[in-house]
Amino acid sequence: MVLSGESKGRVQRLQRSELAVPASSESLFDKAARGPADSLFLDLEDAVAPDQRVAARATAAMALQDIDWGDKTVSVRVNGLGTIWGLDDLLAVARCPRLDMVLIPKVETPDDVIFVDRPLGEMELAVPRETPLGIEILIETTKGLANVEAIAACSKRLEGIVFGVGDYSVELQNFDLEFGSPSEDYAVRTPDGALHWNDQWHFALARIANACRAYGLRPIDGPYVNYGDVDGYRASCRRARALGFEGKWAIHPSQVSLANEEFAPRPEHVRWARDIQAKMAQADAEGRGAIGLGGVLIDRAHVKLAERILCRAALAEQR
Repeated sequence: MVLSGESKGRVQRLQRSELAVPASSESLFDKAARGPADSLFLDLEDAVAPDQRVAARATAAMALQDIDWGDKTVSVRVNGLGTIWGLDDLLAVARCPRLDMVLIPKVETPDDVIFVDRPLGEMELAVPRETPLGIEILIETTKGLANVEAIAACSKRLEGIVFGVGDYSVELQNFDLEFGSPSEDYAVRTPDGALHWNDQWHFALARIANACRAYGLRPIDGPYVNYGDVDGYRASCRRARALGFEGKWAIHPSQVSLANEEFAPRPEHVRWARDIQAKMAQADAEGRGAIGLGGVLIDRAHVKLAERILCRAALAEQR
């Protein structure tokens, strides 16, 4: 879903949920197209067996042309640029007018994004589009995270960064068996003997979120593979939202509605925002730049926050 307005020249999209759909599973396409996800990606990489990836590429290209995807943001995750499939994947799907974004895995340097950006510009000359073809990337290696600020700044076509916790876990060699879930090993014992769990992904998530906001990109949290753990997934959404993320992957349809709910402003947020707007408008009329509300100082920063809350709430209502 493309939104009105731009942030630093980029197309804006509502992306509370991003559903993973294996490109080799045609039976899932219609259901995904009719479902509640704001966005989805047809996966040519990890969800497809290596000997099926060429066939899945053709299936994805055909689906982009034949399926009515409605107003969803539709992406394709191509194979890595260093594989035998990556470049051919890119050339095959980028010519499809219905494609909104190309999802690039394992990005490690700005050159990885620039390499993709240039041919996309040439394809847009051959196949005109109403909006520019966007790039979304996965930061899922230690080198990628080490370079994330430079990557975020390297291309106006880049729209969002996803934290790929699975491959990142493998590279860290931490032996987590459920990607995205908290680890009881990452804990400290307090003097009274209580065990206090910590968030082993805080550093990576906070750095990605900050890089995205610095350069006008959307930060999207990655997978939570234990899709049977509803409470765990919801908690993961809230953790990411508190750090500034706009949405989260859903690797199972049951996770979509949870992400949509958690990454939309709560009713109490909306009530607070409307109340702040009304009270600050009155304060402006009285020549006051700040007010006290329940023992809390309210100033212009709160007005900006209220505007963003109401804008996001309105966009969620449109879906």
